[in-house]
Amino acid sequence: MKLVVFVMYKTEQLDGFLHELKERGVSGATILNSTGMARKLVESDDMNFIGSLKTLFAKPRKESHVILMAVQDAKVKDIFEIIDNICGSLEEPDTGIAFTVPIDEIRGCNC
Repeated sequence: MKLVVFVMYKTEQLDGFLHELKERGVSGATILNSTGMARKLVESDDMNFIGSLKTLFAKPRKESHVILMAVQDAKVKDIFEIIDNICGSLEEPDTGIAFTVPIDEIRGCNC
């Protein structure tokens, strides 16, 4: 089993992503709202000057979604295909990041 972690930067794509997961037989995911480190530094009082310069050059993301999915190994390829189809290549800037972590033992999951 694997834990697929997908940090989705384009939050407006969440509904389409979840629909495709369901269509491909992925029955569960946990969605967490998140804020990245760079955004917090921009908001920090200690970084006001640097933060104000950054906002001149780039539009910082306000939030992202961290999507956690415990799946059988065979489903990982499907999930990465869905990510590419819905969100575009993660090689492009400001799209997101995805990775897997092995699950040695799991309980309470019907996956």
